Amino acid sequence: MQILIILIESIIVGVAVGFATGVGAARMFNAPTVQALGAFRTLGEMNAAEGDPASHFSFGLGFFFNAWASTVGAGAFTQDITHRVIPNWAASILLLKNKKVEETVHNPKKMGIVSGIIGAILVPFLNVTSASIPASLQVTAVKVLVPAADTLINMVMPILFWLAAIDAGRRSGLFGTVFGGIAALIMGNAVPGVVLGILVGKGVDEIGWTKLTKIILIATIALFVLSGFFRGFDVNMLKAFKIGIPSWLNNLHSVVTPK
Repeated sequence: MQILIILIESIIVGVAVGFATGVGAARMFNAPTVQALGAFRTLGEMNAAEGDPASHFSFGLGFFFNAWASTVGAGAFTQDITHRVIPNWAASILLLKNKKVEETVHNPKKMGIVSGIIGAILVPFLNVTSASIPASLQVTAVKVLVPAADTLINMVMPILFWLAAIDAGRRSGLFGTVFGGIAALIMGNAVPGVVLGILVGKGVDEIGWTKLTKIILIATIALFVLSGFFRGFDVNMLKAFKIGIPSWLNNLHSVVTPK
């Protein structure tokens, strides 16, 4: 009886969450003409898939395993369900029949309906699974699912996005490769760098080297510099090359990033 109650409530929640997520994700592509409800990373990640159904599905699948493990282990699903899994799976389904993103992924009505259906299936699955698995098996399930998700996110996804960058053109491929490599060194995952590389490359392809694209490039470089500094990448790199660390650099890190 308890499982039945969880199932019914989860379907209601899944439809509401899925519909709102789909509409919000689609409306982001129409901003600033229309106000949108979503997240910048969702917009960037969906753009990086370049309208390819397989890329959208595989991207959502990687975060699904991680969210599933969190649901089983902690009893609550993460924001990846709404920001990454549902919108990308909805886009994948819509693009199977129509490759024109303007008529599918950018359409709030279609994305809302498909996302609502996905939510009605996905949320009950996560909640019923979490409620059904005995506590003694939850630890084992997490130990299996988390490594699988980590492998998919850290190894498979960077390759898929890198291939998408190369397929998007020479500039996107070049910037995606360079920024992806830097992101892998600094952040441990190439995906953010590849996504930014695609953004810069496609921007130059579309409007050329304008003030806007130059600002985006400078902001991207500044992002990597600051990220590397606050993560201590500069110090670790000097140590790796067996180069002495200047005292002013140590002092700067001790002031800005105190332990």
